[in-house]
Formats: sequence, C-alpha cells, structure tokens
Amino acid sequence: MDLGKLVPVVASVALISAVAAGCGGTSQNGGAQPPLVAKGPVKGALTIAQWPLYVDPGKHGTVANFQRTSGVSVKWVEEINDNVQFFGKIRPQLANGQSGGRSMITVSDWLAAQMYKLGYLQRLDYSQLPNVTKNLIPALRHPSADPQRKFTVPWQSGMTGLIVRTDKAPNVTSINDLYNPKYKGKVTMLTEMRDSVPMTLKGMGIDPDKATTAQWLSAVDKIKNAAHSGQIRRFTGNDYIKDLTKGDAWISLGWSGDAVQLQKDNPHIKFIMPKEGCMLWSTSMEIPIGAPNAQAAEAFMNYVYDPRVQANIAEYVNYVTPVKGVKEILRKRDPKLAANQLIFPSQKYTANCTFEPVLGGAQGQKITSAFQLAIGD
Repeated sequence: MDLGKLVPVVASVALISAVAAGCGGTSQNGGAQPPLVAKGPVKGALTIAQWPLYVDPGKHGTVANFQRTSGVSVKWVEEINDNVQFFGKIRPQLANGQSGGRSMITVSDWLAAQMYKLGYLQRLDYSQLPNVTKNLIPALRHPSADPQRKFTVPWQSGMTGLIVRTDKAPNVTSINDLYNPKYKGKVTMLTEMRDSVPMTLKGMGIDPDKATTAQWLSAVDKIKNAAHSGQIRRFTGNDYIKDLTKGDAWISLGWSGDAVQLQKDNPHIKFIMPKEGCMLWSTSMEIPIGAPNAQAAEAFMNYVYDPRVQANIAEYVNYVTPVKGVKEILRKRDPKLAANQLIFPSQKYTANCTFEPVLGGAQGQKITSAFQLAIGD
C-alpha cells in the first residue's frame, strides 16, 4: 500500500458512482462471461500489484523463494494504498483491455466483484490451483462477493478496528472514542467507505447488515460533521501508519495486521477490538484482463497456498491466514503466534463483527457518493 494522496473529490465521486453502479448491473462486455485464464507454460516475468507490508521480505522470503523454485522473475510493486484510488489508476487501462503490465492485482473482495461485473477480471482455472482447492479454509470459500471463488483467491483476511497509541490514549475501548472531543485532531479514519461508515453505524448501535439507506446516510453525516469540526485529523489509506508512528494520530481506524508490525518498533501501538465489534474483510488475488503472464500468476497463487509457505507469510504480516494447516506449523515454531487472535481469531473474539458489505447498485452509488463528498470537502 504505497503512500498516496486522495483522488480529487470530483473525480472520486464520478469514479465511485461508476464502481457502485457496476455491481448488480450488466457487464461492459455485453453480458458475456469473462474469459478463463488460458493454459500455458510457467516462465518469464510476473508483475504483482500489492499493498505494503504484506509479505515476508528478503532473500529468503516468499517472493524470492518462488523465483528460485519456478524460474519466474517477479516484480513486486507496493502501489495500492486504497481500493478506489488504485482502481481509478488502472481503470482506463482495463477499459482498453490492458493491465498496465500487471499479471496479478490484490484488491478487496467487494471491489473485485464490481470489477468482474465490468468485465475487467479473468476467471481462474482451478486445474492449475490444486493447493487452493485443497487448502482454502471453509470460512472463506463462499463469500457473497464471489460465492464460487471464480475470480478471487484470498491473499489475507483481517479485521478493521482501532489502532491506538496507548501512551497517549490509554483507555480506548469503543468506536465512539473516534468521536470523543478529548481526542480532537488526533484521530484518523479510512478513505475506505466500507470500513469507516459501517464502523460508525456500529458505534450508533445499528447493525450494518440491517441498516436502511437513511441510517447509512446518517452515519455519513456524523463522519462529515467530525471532519468539518477538526475532530478527524485526516482520512487515509494504509498511510495512517505514518501518523501513529510520529504521534500525529493517537487513534486510527485501521487494519489488524498493521498494528502488530508497528508494535515491533513502538510497544505503545496496539490493536483494540472495539466493544461494538469490527469489520471482517478479505483482500484477494485477481488476474486482470490483458495480464501478460496469467499462467505465472496462477502458479504464484498455488505456491502461496502451500501451508509451509503461508506460515512464513502469516508470521510476518500477522493477518488472518486463509490457508489450512498454518496454525499447526506455527504452534511448533512459536506457540504465541498460534494463539494470536489476530491470525487465528476465535468466534468469541469476533462475536460482534460483520463482513465488509459489497453494497452495490443504486443504494451503493448514493452512499459512496455522499461519503466521498463528506471526506473530500
């Protein structure tokens, strides 16, 4: 998730409206099913677009090991900071049947569903993905965004909650602490509407899965008022990590694995599960239309679904692993990791959590446009 700036508000509203309208509508390829990844040799060069801090690095890390075992040269580009911002960057290329040289991208399931509707993603060939078929955990096999996993393979899952500087804000327990005047100017929230608005709804005592359009918009208004008053310092993608590290933010709405990595350098940074619960999500691997080396992309997907490979990733990123057998490996390697609720959350820990909504169609367009205006003013 490379550090980046918000898309200008007018362009963002136009883009977000188009994305929201894309889900539930007809695809731009005339309703035809997107193509299946063609079979072919695994060789050559592979460019992967990713978020930062999302794989174990170094000459003995996952990417380097894949290069050695496959003979494929991998270019790993940390260019995703925010789903909508990234889609705005690549959409003109995808609309022309090109991927900008990317063979694999990694976006949230809700966005992948909308991109597939637009005809921008290829269907996966599961004859080339035996490890995925065998090792994908049951909880992630049939999401509403892609019930048959036709075009997505989970990279990592995680939780959206509060990442807190406990030395500055020691008693944070609630989503509503984001709106507590004592923390005015020391709060960041996410540019991801499907995190910031549902979490605000939870703080208002409203279940996002049952919320009306009017309730969604009331949560957007609450965020807008907090932004205009200076309560919220700024809205971020993954770059909230800078604010926490420097002490510019004391409370950030953020993603679970980031907290663990930040804590390595500052023990006062901690992920707090709000008493109202969290948002559960998956970012998944996809192969875009026009990918120059889709065969190598599928080989990489299959490679990282080996539990031994995935254990190395999980140990570094500390997100919820999508692969069976990892917990047993980590239990032998480091029992604390195997007991980590951020990697292997219990039902009790996530009892009040809900899944990130796809939220497409007219309702999604209305809410996302209102949200983008709220955070862009």
